[in-house]
Amino acid sequence: QVQLVESGGGLVQAGGSLRLSCAASGSIFSINVMGWYRQAPGKQRELVAAITSDGDTNYADSVKGRFDISRDNAKNTVYLQMNSLKPEDTAVYYCRLVIQLGGFWGQGTQVTVSS
Repeated sequence: QVQLVESGGGLVQAGGSLRLSCAASGSIFSINVMGWYRQAPGKQRELVAAITSDGDTNYADSVKGRFDISRDNAKNTVYLQMNSLKPEDTAVYYCRLVIQLGGFWGQGTQVTVSS
């Protein structure tokens, strides 16, 4: 059983910052990929950023230079530091964990950026 618990969403003005956290628990293997996806109303869920257990990262073009993904393997936690937020970043952000057994989703956390 794998559980992902997210925190850190909220309302922020354009240009502001937020930091999301996602703590994983359960049968987690040391080799895995953790990441963040987002889904805005009426749009498909999209990858925001991902990081492997070795620290390799991948970002959507729309967030490069503004968002930073990191992880603490000892705590099985992934973070997403979001800077220079824009109204178009408004979405529900979902944590994702991928291991050999399959993929798991968090419950989602709302991020709203006002103009």
